[in-house]
Parts: sequence; C-alpha cells; structure tokens
Amino acid sequence: MTEHMHHITLASRPVGAPTAENFRLEITDVPTPGEGEVLVRVHYMSLDPYMRGRMDDAKSYAAPVSIGGTMEGGGLGEVLVSKADGFAPGDMVFGMLGWATHAIQPGKMLRKIDPTLVPITAALGVLGMPGFTGWHGLMEYGRPKAGETLVVAAATGPVGSMVGQLAKSLGLRTVGIAGGSEKCVLATDTFGFDACIDHRAHSDARSLRGALKEATPDGIDIYFENVGGKVLEAVMPLMNPFGRIPVCGMISWYNAGGLGAGADAAMSAPAIWRPILVNFLSVNGFIISNHWDRLPTFLGEVAPKVISGDIKVVEDITEGLENAPSAFIGLLEGKNVGKQLVKLI
Repeated sequence: MTEHMHHITLASRPVGAPTAENFRLEITDVPTPGEGEVLVRVHYMSLDPYMRGRMDDAKSYAAPVSIGGTMEGGGLGEVLVSKADGFAPGDMVFGMLGWATHAIQPGKMLRKIDPTLVPITAALGVLGMPGFTGWHGLMEYGRPKAGETLVVAAATGPVGSMVGQLAKSLGLRTVGIAGGSEKCVLATDTFGFDACIDHRAHSDARSLRGALKEATPDGIDIYFENVGGKVLEAVMPLMNPFGRIPVCGMISWYNAGGLGAGADAAMSAPAIWRPILVNFLSVNGFIISNHWDRLPTFLGEVAPKVISGDIKVVEDITEGLENAPSAFIGLLEGKNVGKQLVKLI
C-alpha cells in the first residue's frame, strides 16, 4: 500500500468550458475502512460527459460535486482491505470510486469483476454504464425493427458504438454521425455502420441535414439522442411517422451551464414540438442509474457478444491521475477516440 492517496477535487465551478484551473490535485493519507466498508486501490477510472453537469451548482437528477470535493466517477481496482462480507484482498471490483488513487466504499455499493473473461476495463465501458446505457435506451425506448433506419451521433463513443452495433445485428440500417474523417472510418470499418457523416464538415444544421437525407433515403425511424445541438436540428425534419427518440444526453450544450444557454437559442419550441406532434413521435428521456435492476439482463445478453468479438471495443487510455483533467476537457471537445479511460496503476 502506498502511504498517501492522490485525488482530484473541484477547485472552482467552470463558466463555460472547464479549464485546468477548475481542478486541483491533492494528497492526503490513505483512508481506513470502517465496518462494512472496503478500501480499493484504483487501477482505472472512467471519464464520461455527465461529469460536466456535476461541476455546475444547478438542479439536476443528482447532487453537484461540492467545491473541494473529489470529482466523482466510476472506477475499478483491487481490494486492499475488506471489512465487508463477500470481499477479500485481491478481489477486483467496480464502483463509484471517484478521481482518486484510493477509495472507501460500502461493500454493498461494489460489484466484483471476473478478470478472466474480458479485459477489466470492459466494466467501465462496453460492459459498464456506457454500454448499458446504449443497450437499454435502444431496446426499451428505440424498439428497433428489422428494415428500419437508425441514426446516432457520437457514433464511435462507447454509447453510440453499442447502439450502432446492436441495431445492425438486428437488421437495421445504421447511420452514424462523428467528428472527423478518422472517426467516420472507425464507425464504418470497425463498428459496422452503413454510413457515417462527419459533422465537422458541415457548418450548420441545414448542411448536415442535406448529408443526412442522402444517407437516410427512407427517413429516420430511431434517433438515439446523446448530443443535441445542430444534430438534433438536422434530424427532426427527417423523422418518420411513429419514430422513436431515446434521450440520454446533450453533450453539445453541457458547457453552457445548467440546462445550457446554447440550448435556449438552438431551436424554437415549434421546431421541436411540431414534428413530435404531426409525426406521432415517442421521445423518452432516461438516466441509466434508474435502471440498474436490468444490468444482469444486459450482461447476460451482451457479455457473450463481447467475448466472441461480435461487439467491437475501442478504448482511449490516458496514463496518470494528474492527466485526468486534460483528458476530460478533451472528451468534451470530442478529442477522444473510443471509450475514455485513465490508467492509474
């Protein structure tokens, strides 16, 4: 065991896009677990877009990180000390361990990981919260049917790539939207999308809509929403009657703070609500933390596909806790390729 714990705290709340000054690396003593708790040495931590919302002091579905508090997030690592039934030193576990080298968690809040089946990092991506989000949103709210057309932005990220691969396996035409030609090649050649559109090649929603219309000649039946912004503007007029829109994120608006000043100006209410009304669309917002009871079903269906290689995985791994802030800032700018992780040990 090392003598000290390193952790990254929220030094100040960002105004707009986060900067390095909003984070602070602190060193403290390694904590001691109490009864029913486990001390974990973190090996990998996850960086995810939702963390930007935790930096704002705004009403949301979860409390914000306090100033001086450790940035929150999923992580996995090795049990060093256990005072909880069912856990022993050497066990590999997943939990909300935060941006830190060590973490204390109640045993009931941890999940054991079998490192012999797939790489342990899968628990933070393809078989963790992002993959689960894609699967649940598509299957529960997208209700995919063979022959339909699906569009998903951030197509090479851990959510979008899961959505696209599952939809393709079910017989849908899959169209991805990604930032840059490199990512579009990854979407088609690795993740199997039928087509991919580089949104950076289109300065506005009208131009993007033209490219989307060419890629979706039969219209769009399912739009998996995780971006917002000009992508949403481009998609809405192309939705087919009785289309479905699962909503799990709006990354393009996160840096505006709260619900996003940019969101207020991006689309008028009629531009959103009229297509919903006249095309009889189903729009379902969801937060995956409300659906953990379905995790065993997800793992039972998807883990075999990951093990067999039917579901492809791409990870972007940054080394060193001290580099987590810059990696997170890059994630919000779309600089990552695949699931963004930070390796601590």
